[in-house]
Amino acid sequence: MLQSRMIKNDYHHGNLKEEFVRLAFDFIAKEEIENLTLKVLSDATGTSRSAIYRHFASKDALIETMIEAGFVRFDEAISPLLNKSTEPLIERFYKSGKAYIEFAKTNPNLYRLLFGKKYAHIREKIISIHDEDCSGLVAVKKAVEEGQKSGVLKQEESFERAVLIWSSLHGLASLAIDGFMDIDTIVDKLYDTMFQDILVATLSSKTKLLAALPFGDTFITPKK
Repeated sequence: MLQSRMIKNDYHHGNLKEEFVRLAFDFIAKEEIENLTLKVLSDATGTSRSAIYRHFASKDALIETMIEAGFVRFDEAISPLLNKSTEPLIERFYKSGKAYIEFAKTNPNLYRLLFGKKYAHIREKIISIHDEDCSGLVAVKKAVEEGQKSGVLKQEESFERAVLIWSSLHGLASLAIDGFMDIDTIVDKLYDTMFQDILVATLSSKTKLLAALPFGDTFITPKK
């Protein structure tokens, strides 16, 4: 009876939807998202089917909310590192890239939900890589433009360069979580090698590296 009262009270104050979303994220942390249903959530909260339908008309509606909230989680893990203007740009690129790979490894089903093909039709309704609020990519683009302005990075189309950097991270992350290759024990080594390759393709000819990866206190300086 007490549990029933608590659920009704939560619903009255509008907290039940948040609880459904929280439980959905907990569920996909352990099981594939294909196994998630509205019934799973209603059973977990002891609510009726009609109660959950007040918040989500279908599983697609739930997925849409999860994608929106998932990108917030992703952005909170990546963008602050990239936007930390008190640190050298290359260090920020390096740390945010590491965080990207770690996010995918720690949250494989959420990562597949955010960037996979299965729910692309839902994702594309609410976010586009051309949007200013596109999670992460705009931060990468702005960081590239910052590097170009300071002379650290080559003068080239910043959006295309940001997409190329992103695609490199996405490729390594996908290999790490999908087990296509047995690379789990060498992901960090592969990341460092990949990052060095990105630097070779991206750094301005006027820039030289002063330290090898992983970076120390001094990172890059324009050549005199």
